[in-house]
Amino acid sequence: MADDILARFRKVVAGALAELERRRTEVNDLNVFPVPDGDTGDNMSLTLRAVVEELDRLAAQGLDRIGRDEVVAAVARAALLGARGNSGVILSQIVRGAAEELASRRGQPVDPALLSAALARAADAAYASVREPAEGTMLTVVRAMASAVAHLVARAPQVRFEGTIAPEQQDRLLADVLERALEAGRQAVAESPVRLAALREAGVVDAGAYGLCALLAGAIAALRGAPVQLEHHAPAARPAIHSPAHTSTSYRYCTNFALTGRDLDATSLRLRLEELGDSVLVVGDTRTLRIHLHTNEPDRATALCASCGEVSRLEVADMWAQVDERRARLAAATKERPRCGVVAVASGSGVVRLFEELGAVVVEAADRQLGAPDLLAAVNATGGEEVLLLPNGVTHREACEAAARLAERNVVVVPTEAPQQGLALLVEFDPERSARDNAKRMAERANGVAYGGVRRAQQGEVEGTGSEVEGTGSGSARDDGDGGAAVAWLGDERTVLCRSPSEALRVLFEEVGRGAELVTVLVGRQAPIGDEELRQLAPPGAELEVLPGGDPEWWWLVAAE
Repeated sequence: MADDILARFRKVVAGALAELERRRTEVNDLNVFPVPDGDTGDNMSLTLRAVVEELDRLAAQGLDRIGRDEVVAAVARAALLGARGNSGVILSQIVRGAAEELASRRGQPVDPALLSAALARAADAAYASVREPAEGTMLTVVRAMASAVAHLVARAPQVRFEGTIAPEQQDRLLADVLERALEAGRQAVAESPVRLAALREAGVVDAGAYGLCALLAGAIAALRGAPVQLEHHAPAARPAIHSPAHTSTSYRYCTNFALTGRDLDATSLRLRLEELGDSVLVVGDTRTLRIHLHTNEPDRATALCASCGEVSRLEVADMWAQVDERRARLAAATKERPRCGVVAVASGSGVVRLFEELGAVVVEAADRQLGAPDLLAAVNATGGEEVLLLPNGVTHREACEAAARLAERNVVVVPTEAPQQGLALLVEFDPERSARDNAKRMAERANGVAYGGVRRAQQGEVEGTGSEVEGTGSGSARDDGDGGAAVAWLGDERTVLCRSPSEALRVLFEEVGRGAELVTVLVGRQAPIGDEELRQLAPPGAELEVLPGGDPEWWWLVAAE
């Protein structure tokens, strides 16, 4: 393997580690299965860090060429010896399975077909490492990833990396393939509480499964040279500490060590170790094994294995202390969390600031189509036990409803159709009330709020027919010199095409401001007339509040109460 290829491989692994490190505390806090000891993020990071350090050691040798066999063998061994905990040992087997597949295809470039085969073998190795595989964990996620890539490769035209395909193009193609794997992994993570009662009761997704997605997102980011968005997951505000029946926390010590020797029998050792504890994992080969178990007698476990070879890399962690630390950490975080948070979709600097001043986490939507991951990240950022979601536009409703379905906590979508309506309703928001109560209060207030807006008329609207045109009696509008033809939107599906912006404002104020006590106007970025003329057109008798909105499309957004 040439030095530049080794460097590219190291870049991808380092990117995966960086993303995992960034989310390590988040992964730790999700950790309730098989024991809520809060160290899954630590264990996965330590395992992957061992791989990066081994790659650095290989590069430091200064070899002009390093064979693929040597690299993958070294990587697999480093992951094995660096593994910590259940999650780390399983991750090491994912790495080993992928590495063995890469080594078996001598001379074949790492193209989409080989990547698919490596993921399939990684999934097989992960399942084989666990005596009683539990679905809803990182096992399910790696299998979902492998299956998604296999389907993609089977249906897509074959791409060969020999010849003229530049390394940068190879990276982009591999990133696209891994993106499909990440999509499948995200879905499997979202469904993990359905598969595992422990996760449902604790109000979390599986920590190892989420960590695996973070790892893959980091690898994709390294290939593309740009960040990959991944939704955040956090425990419920009042997390349950769950002790699954088949993994009793009566065992105090998480014990990890390596065993080296000759003719090591993994099956025999596992059976003997199961007499001393549970969560027993024994993986490796006849010369090197990595051993993990939960036990009250670490000394007996190491002594048993020492009769077969040399014990090294021993680590013993007090899980009772870890559980207490996790409980205290989450309890402290809970005190700072509101019962209900709120997320609002908005665009325009002024509108965004107004929502933030009212306590909302804002997802900016200017010039882009929102997806559920954008909204889920904001939902988690509120810290609320429950969350209200305000789409503030019909085009964002579908994404908001998808996010509500996928979220681990209770999310209620309030069907606001415009930002000015959302701001008016948000006055009723109380963070100490439930999402359901808040949504009910907002729905009651909505009956007394009228809203609309004025924007520039598009060419097709001006030249078309069938539109109502204020003051013309025809199907077209004439530019009266103060900004051109304008459209007044009257808060439902009605629009009125007018000669000018001032004419459109007059129509809008007459319609939505009739009988209003307060009229709020959010002024857009390119509003063609000033505030003085705006005030002259305002409904008589109503208090007028004019605020900078900064919307790039709408000249004015109006709410009347």
